[in-house]
Amino acid sequence: MSKKEVKTNAMRILDRQKIPYEYEEYECGDFTDGIQTADQLGYDHALVYKTLVTTGRSGQHYVFVIPIEEEIDFKKAAKVVGEKSLEMLHLKDLTKVTGYVRGGCTAIGMKKQYSTVIHEAAEKLEYMHVSGGKLGMQLKLAPRDLQKASGASFADVIFAPDL
Repeated sequence: MSKKEVKTNAMRILDRQKIPYEYEEYECGDFTDGIQTADQLGYDHALVYKTLVTTGRSGQHYVFVIPIEEEIDFKKAAKVVGEKSLEMLHLKDLTKVTGYVRGGCTAIGMKKQYSTVIHEAAEKLEYMHVSGGKLGMQLKLAPRDLQKASGASFADVIFAPDL
């Protein structure tokens, strides 16, 4: 008897929308950050993106998908979503707000559809890796497909490197 394929909510949504993707499961005890995950799976860091959830001054939540080696620029990000300021969602509230746990959070299939922004560098990629909706699961899909599945837009939301 074969092992039953485990589908996350994100994968079911991609299937319903007929969006092609690949997934990879990996051993993961507790939370590991995106860099550790990329290194463990042998992924190019430039192709792996992390999902951050923020709260605006208005109390609304916003989702940002950015390269794992980068940091969100809260000023740029706030401007993109029309807020005066943003801060990271408190970790204790992550599951309540998104339905996902730290390290397994993805922009696809959160409890509610939040305004989502993917960093503009992803637009140039053939594919990208993001969390699959649970610890130990990564999805590989085209950035435009992630945009479609999450209702996202593309914008510059990271700190510019010092020149």
